[in-house]
Amino acid sequence: MSSHAPSLASMKSAIDPVLEVPAAPSKARKVTVRLLLGLAALLIVGVLTWQGVTAHGSPDPTAQGTGRASAILDIGVLVFREGLECILVLSAIMANMGAGKAEFRRPIIIGSSTGAVATIITWFVAVGILSDLSGNVSALNLQAGTGLLAVVVLLVVMNWFFHKMYWGGWISLHNRKKRELISEAKETDGSRARMLWGLGLVGFSSFYREGFEVVLFLQSYRLKMGTGMVMAGLALGLFFTAIVAVLNFIAHRKLPYRKMLVLTGVLLGFVLLVMVGEQVNEMQLANWLGSHDIGWLKPFAPDWAGVWFGFYPNWEGLVGQGLAFIIVVGSYFLQRRLSRTGEDELSELAP
Repeated sequence: MSSHAPSLASMKSAIDPVLEVPAAPSKARKVTVRLLLGLAALLIVGVLTWQGVTAHGSPDPTAQGTGRASAILDIGVLVFREGLECILVLSAIMANMGAGKAEFRRPIIIGSSTGAVATIITWFVAVGILSDLSGNVSALNLQAGTGLLAVVVLLVVMNWFFHKMYWGGWISLHNRKKRELISEAKETDGSRARMLWGLGLVGFSSFYREGFEVVLFLQSYRLKMGTGMVMAGLALGLFFTAIVAVLNFIAHRKLPYRKMLVLTGVLLGFVLLVMVGEQVNEMQLANWLGSHDIGWLKPFAPDWAGVWFGFYPNWEGLVGQGLAFIIVVGSYFLQRRLSRTGEDELSELAP
């Protein structure tokens, strides 16, 4: 194994402090979690009720302009998931920075705020690039291309092995960099300035990495359904992320990050299967892929099944969804197997 790769012990020490679920949660914490879940449930019920009422109780998902509510929820879940990971990293970095170390927290906060501004700028850059491409590329080809990019981003987000290394290696790297900058800082202006700039870059990279992924993912939805729908989903995700941020950084609550990440992971797994089905269909419409229908499956796959669930009765779509499922589930079991192997090796080396 490379000496640069994070060891299992260092990964565990970097992850555990911020992923740990308290053994005996207080009554106030239980009430807070239940309140958040209740708000989420009410929001979902409200959206579905609004859609049903506006469609006179029987919404037709194949009609023009429908599917907006589900798309907004999909975007909200992804933004919330990325927001959780950003909070997770920032919590690990600022874990031991109390009131006496406010000078160390300030550049990290400024850096993450700069990352937010950079994310907004990246959004407009991406929109401008796609607008220029729309003059030379057909709408179907452009949607197929951006949709493929969105699927790739979502596969990375859903890759358990990647995130095991990310939670351990990425957090460990940031913590190590933070410790080096603080320990090397002296009273001279030069080294102090270097420390402040370094901590600012740590905060910037923590935020911008997640923001960049979100920007790439949202371009496909923007081309399909417009900026308004994307902004609604973004606002939903940021709303729940803000609640978690307030509880974590202001109220100093220990939240069950592990359970929250697993729950959003399950929801994103469903979103991934729907997106892969839709993406294969778009590639077929753009003549990127052929279409081989499954005759016996057609009676069980009405038009609304494709609009709502990305389920189309052809081999290409089902194979694509199957491969996505195998990649996500396979990476999960691979990560578990490698974790067990690493623990066994450590136990054998122990005296």
